[in-house]
Amino acid sequence: ILDDPDLKDIDPTVLKHCHAAAATCILEAGKQKADIPAISACLEDCKLDKERIEQFCTEYQKNKDALEILLGSIGRSPLHITDVSWCLEYQIKSNQLHKTYQPSYLVTLNVENSDSGSHPDVSFSCTMEQLQDLVGKLKDAAKGLERATQM
Repeated sequence: ILDDPDLKDIDPTVLKHCHAAAATCILEAGKQKADIPAISACLEDCKLDKERIEQFCTEYQKNKDALEILLGSIGRSPLHITDVSWCLEYQIKSNQLHKTYQPSYLVTLNVENSDSGSHPDVSFSCTMEQLQDLVGKLKDAAKGLERATQM
């Protein structure tokens, strides 16, 4: 979006806020299974002109089924981490055959979703600094939860 020549004169921060607002509107309309009159009324309250409202509703209607399928695949409850495994990887060369000698960690989170009952794994690679940052944030979260339960 930021590379679009028609939008080059708009402040990037404003453009990002507009993008987030539009995405939120689309997401909420999909979650609520809103019909076109309800969406139109909401956008009229936001002071959008009729031409833009019609354009938005036309595009929304075209993509409504795909949006509902996508939202249905997400589920309603967050994943629950049941186990963690990790291994140390050591990259010796890059794609360009440059020697790099970079250690990294491949972390796999075993998770379960109470909605679907499936157990997909979530894997990511990170540096030692990123892993230390993650561990620190998890410790902070655990302390915060402990304090909250003692009140």
